Amino acid sequence: MNHALSADQTATLPVQTSISGDLDTLEAIRQRVLWLSTSMIHHANRIRPNPTGLKVGGHQASCASIVSIMTSLWFEQLQPGDRVSVKPHASPVLHGINYLLGELDEKYLTTLREFGGLQSYPSRSKDPDTVDYSTGSVGIGATAPIWGAMARRYVETTTGGAGTGRQYSLVGDAELDEGAVWEAILDPGIADLGEVVWIVDLNRQSLDRVIPNIAANRLEKMFDAAGWQVITVKFGKLLEELFTRPGGQALRTRILDMPNPEYQRLLRCSADEVRTRLPGNGPGSAEISALIAGLDDATLIAAIRNLGGHDLTALTAAYRQIDDTRPTVIIAYTIKGYGLPTQGHPQNHSSLLSVDEFASLAADLGMDPASPWGRFDADSPAGRRCASNAERLRRNPVPALPALTIPTDIGRTPKGTATTQAALGRVLLDLTREAPEAAKRVVTVSPDVSSTTNLGGWVNKVGVWSAAERRNWFEDDRETIMHWNERPTGQHMELGIAETNLVGLMGELGATWSRWGQPLFPIGVMYDPFVERALEPWSYGIYAGGQSILVGTPSGVTLAAEGGAHQSIKTPSIGLEQPGCISYEPAFAIDTEWALLASIGRLGRPDGTSAYLRLSTRPVDQTLAAVPTDPAARERRRRQVVAGGYPLVRRDDAQVTIVAIGAMMTEGLEAADRLAEQAIPADVVCITSPGLLFEAMQARQGRGPGESWILDQLFPADRATPIVTVLDGHPHTLAFLAGINQVRSTCLGVSKFGQVGSLDEVYRYHGIDTDSIVRAALDIIP
Repeated sequence: MNHALSADQTATLPVQTSISGDLDTLEAIRQRVLWLSTSMIHHANRIRPNPTGLKVGGHQASCASIVSIMTSLWFEQLQPGDRVSVKPHASPVLHGINYLLGELDEKYLTTLREFGGLQSYPSRSKDPDTVDYSTGSVGIGATAPIWGAMARRYVETTTGGAGTGRQYSLVGDAELDEGAVWEAILDPGIADLGEVVWIVDLNRQSLDRVIPNIAANRLEKMFDAAGWQVITVKFGKLLEELFTRPGGQALRTRILDMPNPEYQRLLRCSADEVRTRLPGNGPGSAEISALIAGLDDATLIAAIRNLGGHDLTALTAAYRQIDDTRPTVIIAYTIKGYGLPTQGHPQNHSSLLSVDEFASLAADLGMDPASPWGRFDADSPAGRRCASNAERLRRNPVPALPALTIPTDIGRTPKGTATTQAALGRVLLDLTREAPEAAKRVVTVSPDVSSTTNLGGWVNKVGVWSAAERRNWFEDDRETIMHWNERPTGQHMELGIAETNLVGLMGELGATWSRWGQPLFPIGVMYDPFVERALEPWSYGIYAGGQSILVGTPSGVTLAAEGGAHQSIKTPSIGLEQPGCISYEPAFAIDTEWALLASIGRLGRPDGTSAYLRLSTRPVDQTLAAVPTDPAARERRRRQVVAGGYPLVRRDDAQVTIVAIGAMMTEGLEAADRLAEQAIPADVVCITSPGLLFEAMQARQGRGPGESWILDQLFPADRATPIVTVLDGHPHTLAFLAGINQVRSTCLGVSKFGQVGSLDEVYRYHGIDTDSIVRAALDIIP
């Protein structure tokens, strides 16, 4: 099996009879969980009407692979404060366990992958029973408990109320191919998280095949090098006993050295074929033949399947070896499809039992295929075990959320020249003075770009979060401007340069309101060109209920000197398209303040939403914002900014409307002034959130909830003129605006890779400079 280990790495745990209670009872529960998970998938595919004929799917073999691991974990190991991320394809196993524990009504067992029923993969927000982590996107669910551990510790050391508990991740071995997994494992801050426990379901199969050289020993060395405790559960009690007999060591060596496909083939063999194939041709083959000659057929077949990941006693012994001072990985050898007719088949990943095979399984397990959903009798040993286990694992209700007041306006009007990026740090510092209780719940996260994204002042004030206080050896260095003071009460968390890790942590920090009733306001900052790299895990975090604010800065081709490698193009439309998120691209510092405060106010609550702010390093004259001095007019402007935009220039008898966003507002205003010199009056509209305007347009058409008042204030029908839109991003982002009043439009923006150069040169190259706006306006005027 290519899994031989050097003596100084890790050893197979000895199998001990250490299960609390009756092993037969636990085995009965294991078999019932196997039956329930298999039956849910069978019902969805073979029994439930399917008029369309489209594949429903499910993964009976993947479930069977991990049934023993999950049964042992839930009924032997878990405590109320523990949380578990279940590998995606094992969702029916989780639902089966929750059903036996009384947490899931029987009516749901027939609804797997049905609209409104049990989800294809575990979902915190959509499944009716307890799901600790949403999984389904490979690698993201696996790493979530790491970030969950950090979030729990952060809450406990800042607001309190999170308690203690291990964070388990049940991972299929093929999932370890995902690079995001190793980015998380190797982050230096993880080594202190002793509550993190991964259990690898090492079944040596992926979707299409048996993996020839999975090299478990290499995986063990990689985890060990990262500072993790490594526990390997290779063999069960029967095989361990055979290894003590004459010829046993030869048998053990033969199994360990056997290529994965050869071993998997043995699982599909009759007893006679096993007797021929198992000894092989190498040294010790005669000893192996002699040893297995004394076994009856049933024992021989059972022995070749007796891997540690299916031995309840071996698994319990492994859990009890966990070292809570560092992360732990338990590598459990398993068989994909264990206990099913399809076990060990190289293409069993999505295979379904036939009706006859399902009936045969029912006979083997003593179940009735016509009535598959029975629980244990309450007075039976298994029934009592389920009831006592449910009571032991019962969690306290999530406390009511605290009442927090988030200011909507700090009250200052920026003057001079400033950037929207710099405004971010200034607003955070203002918040500590204006609303200290709310500010205490702000936690910023960045991948080693704190100073270059203007978070230096904030970090100096609030400190850096660390599980333990660390000495700052540069605190007496007068030339060190940014002070890296690490302590458990710090409010900035910095990871290595891995955007996937950053947004994974943001997702879990943004879910604390639903776990422990303690809302946090996570704000993650990264260079905008790398938002796309982090998009999928961030989007998945939003899907799972994690509410956060992602700040992309600096952005666009406005980052002229960095060239095409660091110039974002598609991110404005990403903000427009991302569900559960409101995007803003402010033009001025005051817009940044209002948008950020509004975004914070939407976090940490059942109806909350995430936000994406696209900021710039371009210095802009703040007087161009023309912020009203009258309090009522100022509040009106603020409401418009938060709703999606505001009219900045209104001219009598306007012939064209220039619509600009973010860094392009300067060019938009300059173009309007030049047109006015030619006796062509032009309105100028500043857009702060294309996404909100699109939602308003949908609402006006009766295609979505919400209000449409902002459209009347930005684009009133009696001022309808042709429009020219311009942004430092892809032009289609604002193309829909022409449909508000059905007017002609020209959309300017960036649709090709950037170039290095001065700002004027780069803008001219992309056709978003002032000259280009003026020409577009002249061309579109009737």
